[in-house]
Amino acid sequence: MRLLHALGGDARRCLIVDDEPAMRTVLRRLMAAEGFACAEASSGAEAVAILERESFPLVLSDFHMPELNGAELLAIIRQRWPRTAVLMVTAVSDVNLAVRCLEGGALDYLTKPFTTEEVRARVLQALEKRRLLLDNEAYRTTLEERVAQQSHKYEELFVAALQSLADALEVKDSYTWGHSTRVSRYAMAIARELRLDPELLDQLEFGSRLHDIGKIGVRESVLNKSGPLTEAEYAHVMEHPVIGWRLLAPLMRDMPVALAVVRSHHERFDGHGTPDGLSGADIPLAARITAVADSFDAMTSGRPYRDGMAVEDAVAELKRCAGTQFDPQCVHAFEQALASSAIPRLDWRVQRKVTLQIVA
Repeated sequence: MRLLHALGGDARRCLIVDDEPAMRTVLRRLMAAEGFACAEASSGAEAVAILERESFPLVLSDFHMPELNGAELLAIIRQRWPRTAVLMVTAVSDVNLAVRCLEGGALDYLTKPFTTEEVRARVLQALEKRRLLLDNEAYRTTLEERVAQQSHKYEELFVAALQSLADALEVKDSYTWGHSTRVSRYAMAIARELRLDPELLDQLEFGSRLHDIGKIGVRESVLNKSGPLTEAEYAHVMEHPVIGWRLLAPLMRDMPVALAVVRSHHERFDGHGTPDGLSGADIPLAARITAVADSFDAMTSGRPYRDGMAVEDAVAELKRCAGTQFDPQCVHAFEQALASSAIPRLDWRVQRKVTLQIVA
């Protein structure tokens, strides 16, 4: 029963490796008496060839062999078939070699001459060590999966909390209600036209959803002003990319692309933007994409002091500013997404009204 438990459901199969036929015969008979089906190899090289075709829970290997000795065979098995237990067979005078093999990964050793009881005890001990190693490996794998699942749950809660914060910010201003959601949708459509890497898409979606989070630091009197902003008020509003970046940086160290969107979505392609005066390809691509999406939604959305533009007029303005304010490639991708309905044409009359009503 201990042997069955030690095998952990694996078949009773072993590979006997020895260049002496008589020794292989002795070991085969002893192992067969324990119910093992045995394969034989006369050299380390032959053993490797057999292992490439079949799997064995146990290998009994002599140390002194031509071509490939026991230590070399052990190293190969440990590297290629780490779930196979190796039991070294040595002469009494080679005990130090056997100890070195234990250090190299052998699970036990037999010294010649040996008795039936010695073989049984050493085999059982080696297989129990193997079972313990496999159980530990399975436990580590399960633990890593559980930690990953828990980490994913915490990440989802974190994202949900930040998105709730973004929604709460928009509730303060009925004129921008849904702005971040729309900008994220437009940005993702542009990114898909550009065939961005999936990992970049994930961070772009997150960053564009939170791009205006820094407006939490903008005075409500300025945010909800019913007329055009003064120069000083505009400068105050344009502090929001840095405010948002500072708020999120400690929480999103592993999401640099998303952070770049928050900080750089008001940079201009010609270098006259804010906050860092970046230009061209120095502006992160995700931020260039978000700039187009953000501007389109701003132009087509109503404000207390103006109606929103028609879609066609907003697209014309994007094209006019391509190469100065916007990345031409991103503007072109936006046009393609709009033409293919990847960006849905909603009832833009609702967007263009001077006053929007939120219905509970």
